[in-house]
Amino acid sequence: MSRTGTATAPSLRDRLRGQLADLKMPGALEALDDILRRVDGGELAAGEALAQLLGAHITLRNARRLQTAMRSARLPVVKTLGDFDFSFQPSVKREQIESLHTLGFLERKENIVLLGPPGVGKTHLALSLAVATAESGRRVYFTTLADLLHSLEEAQAAGRLTHRLRTLVFPTLMVIDEIGYLPITRTGAMLFFQLMARRYEHASTILTSNKSFEEWGEIFGDEVMAAALVDRLVHHCHIVNICGNSYRLRQHADLARRLHTAPEPADQRKEGRRR
Repeated sequence: MSRTGTATAPSLRDRLRGQLADLKMPGALEALDDILRRVDGGELAAGEALAQLLGAHITLRNARRLQTAMRSARLPVVKTLGDFDFSFQPSVKREQIESLHTLGFLERKENIVLLGPPGVGKTHLALSLAVATAESGRRVYFTTLADLLHSLEEAQAAGRLTHRLRTLVFPTLMVIDEIGYLPITRTGAMLFFQLMARRYEHASTILTSNKSFEEWGEIFGDEVMAAALVDRLVHHCHIVNICGNSYRLRQHADLARRLHTAPEPADQRKEGRRR
């Protein structure tokens, strides 16, 4: 209270903070003090200040939305196209990968199959496409083939297979990793075929495998079923063959080289001289 008995009017800053809090705009609220400081210093005009205030809120909102989408998608890690080393994998066509990241294949309900030996970047590219899809506001679901078949077999045993299949058809993009790494039961193969048949021409699927299509009959234990599955997958499909060295082996080699060339500690050098 002032000496005259009237309440002190809140400052512009306090009024704005109250309004932003009431509107539930934490991003703008966080940026407010810095923006007002720049306005007072003559760095920002009123219109630009308003644009930056709204931009701060939109940036935080989108970041939170992406975090929620990532958790829902069950992505093991976040990988982006910018992190992919094209120079290490010259067999990968940059133009093709960049074109896929425009996400037109999602609109056309097309699939992507990434083939190649372990460690060449198949999962990295699949995850970068999943991240780009989540950033666009679409629903994504990531799983390994082993985990997927386990969940389908559990649903079948509980009498919930139809509901589970319907749920798995819904995501705009499903990423199924590690096809060919572990053996598949006859039941698992049949359940996987049912899922792919339901998603066919309804939603896009990305699959990664260390086996060529010719070997999928051995993976699924049924040449006829494998042929029918491949036929559906490649009907509307982008195939990315990666022929190159393993990133993980390169990292191990780099680490071994650094350890080999690292200087000995001083006490070890002294011990060597004494000997």
